[in-house]
Amino acid sequence: MPEARAKELTGGERILQAAMRRFAIDGLSAPLRRVAADAGVSAGLIIHHFGSREQLLAACDRRALEMTRRGKRGVMQGGAAEMLLQLADAETYAPAVGYVLRRLQAGGALMTELVEDFTADAVVYLEQGVEAGLLSPSRDPRARARVLTQMALGSLLLQLPGEREQLDLEDLPRWMRGYTEAMIGPLLELYSVPLLTDRSVLDAYLAAAPAGGDPTPATDGT
Repeated sequence: MPEARAKELTGGERILQAAMRRFAIDGLSAPLRRVAADAGVSAGLIIHHFGSREQLLAACDRRALEMTRRGKRGVMQGGAAEMLLQLADAETYAPAVGYVLRRLQAGGALMTELVEDFTADAVVYLEQGVEAGLLSPSRDPRARARVLTQMALGSLLLQLPGEREQLDLEDLPRWMRGYTEAMIGPLLELYSVPLLTDRSVLDAYLAAAPAGGDPTPATDGT
């Protein structure tokens, strides 16, 4: 971060911002001494403010969740991957987006909470599409929303560098736009033209499902 700006921040805030950026670039196993050097403090000051690496990561999790929830308000309609792309275009959000991608890559409580957040949003805008006549209704709207969210985030994570390889935050917006452009055509075809030529496989699955597993009967065309 610029030196003049860094001096305006408290020690804890400087460390938190430096940590999110360093963990985004190098992964969650980045050495604390690198975080300390980025923040312009001693490694001991990190322990003084946060107690341990785990507590520093927990603080980064809370900040990333707060920033993504704030950012979703304006871009929810595009889905999880599109929201992260648009946030990455904003310089101030790129480290948070990089950190979110690294956290999703590593797993943990934040990953679970983010996926649940994105799923809840997807339920809303998919239902809006159903009401507008643009989407077919689902026998289980939340399950469909969850699968679509997991597919979007999972395919994005497959493009990430390895956990111990660097992520270029300067190049993050271009990289995510390239990913989106490569995916949108095949996805639109998959969603517009059914992959299966009829519903016999679905019917066989539903017939064999445990009692109560899927009690809602399908209607023609769904």
